[in-house]
Amino acid sequence: MNVDRTLWWDHDRDRLELIDQTLLPCRYESIAVPDVEALIEAIRVLRVRGAPALGAAGAYGVALAARTAGGDESLAYLAGVRRDAARIRSARPTAVNLAWGVDRALAAIGDARTPDGVRAATLAEAERIADEDAAMCRAIGTHGAALLPDPATVLTHCNAGALACVEWGTALGVVRSAVEAGKKVSVIACETRPLLQGARLSAFELRRDDIPVTVCPDSAAAHLMRSGGIDAVVVGADRICRDAVFNKIGTYAHAIAARYHGIPFYVAAPSSTLDFASRAAEIEIEERGRDEVASSFGVETVPPGVPVRNPAFDATPFALVTAVITERGVYSDPGELFGS
Repeated sequence: MNVDRTLWWDHDRDRLELIDQTLLPCRYESIAVPDVEALIEAIRVLRVRGAPALGAAGAYGVALAARTAGGDESLAYLAGVRRDAARIRSARPTAVNLAWGVDRALAAIGDARTPDGVRAATLAEAERIADEDAAMCRAIGTHGAALLPDPATVLTHCNAGALACVEWGTALGVVRSAVEAGKKVSVIACETRPLLQGARLSAFELRRDDIPVTVCPDSAAAHLMRSGGIDAVVVGADRICRDAVFNKIGTYAHAIAARYHGIPFYVAAPSSTLDFASRAAEIEIEERGRDEVASSFGVETVPPGVPVRNPAFDATPFALVTAVITERGVYSDPGELFGS
């Protein structure tokens, strides 16, 4: 299958490169990310997105900070790296992987004090995180593929494919692995309002891999479940707490509909997405700008002066989740998932 990396380090130019997801599906192009400012902009406007990809981006961002921080003295230099790392860490508040990747890269500095030592340590850790993510997604795919019947029609929401990770994907990694194992799998991709990550990104990936995919409006998902055409729902996650799964807005509604119609609802995510410290009520859900809802392709769709609500994520209680699929295995009990 044609699954490239979503982001990678350009060793010749000593900078980060990533696929600009705002250009898809019309153009598949990479852009250079030479410094922390460019990375923060890319994260905020969703040039790079998806929890696992943000984890790697956060770590690579610390490597960028190590290359651009000023200060001749070691303490001033390290303070500059940490300031820039904190800015990257807060670029998006809900997805836990971004902070996780930043923190791992910072911890890798260890006793290094010279700029050259810090640069080498942070980049090596970022590369480890990227390689680990690729391996974890393959393992998630293997575990999840065993859960799908043959043939199967899978409904998914947003994009939890290679573009949301370093490669392969989580929810779409399950689909890819099932197809690779010889199962006949087709996908219903919810378009995912307001930015259409399902229609633009998931459909792009699956079409490229010759996996049958059909796009539907988000509001059609419950009807399709009732009609008997969906065998399983598989989604990704941006944060998994002990009592709920945070994913793209609209996921909660699909989980309710799946439970009502007796359809298994699976969450596929690496263990780096687990939040051991928080409960759902403590998590800040990112609210994005009005224009994402009030205009579409340059056409105003909400009257001027009318406010909108644009939460980027919602929380699905564990009572509605059939199982969580991680690189370690399949967990139907949140206590087992969190080791408690």
